[in-house]
Amino acid sequence: MKIEVNQAILTFAETLSGVYSNKLQSQNKPKEFAHINIYFRPIEWSVLNAPGLYSEQSYNYSPWSPYRQAIHKICISKGVFRVQNYMLKNKERIAGAGIDKTLLKELTKGNLVERVGCRMDFRLINKDYYTGNIEKGNKCIISREGRLSYLASKVELRENSFISEESGFDKKTNKKIWGSADGPFIFKKTISYREEVNKRWVNLL
Repeated sequence: MKIEVNQAILTFAETLSGVYSNKLQSQNKPKEFAHINIYFRPIEWSVLNAPGLYSEQSYNYSPWSPYRQAIHKICISKGVFRVQNYMLKNKERIAGAGIDKTLLKELTKGNLVERVGCRMDFRLINKDYYTGNIEKGNKCIISREGRLSYLASKVELRENSFISEESGFDKKTNKKIWGSADGPFIFKKTISYREEVNKRWVNLL
């Protein structure tokens, strides 16, 4: 059973790991969508004592100054891939690790802070197609321009694409106060890190 679970995690991580770019979308609609790159890199088992990924998002013109960084712990519960998110206390020292993975040596458990209420739950729909939504409860709180909002996030993941849409809703009124008015961001995989996801990564060896 454990082997089956770990194999499922491997397949999910193989699908997710890599570099994604919305270059085509940005070229077609430059006023609506900035050119963004997203990196998902496997990290050492010892960081979380579990399968994990490091991610960062950056504008194409500034790859060494990501505007979002996170650590993701992956597990399975009742057939659902649960991706727990963590903030980094020393994110500046790791910025750019999407490009240069040697920077990940700065990762330690002590520099991680769990983002409570911000777990993403993914379900396998068919073959390499997963859909993800933020956990229920409206507890992933974000502050923007002095206003508190709860995050709504949904993702469609395939072997070569990552489609993401995020919105923020006012805690008191439940009205949308930020997020794209032009639909989701559509990213295409440009580099795969599949070779870094293996049995040792999920502690099978």
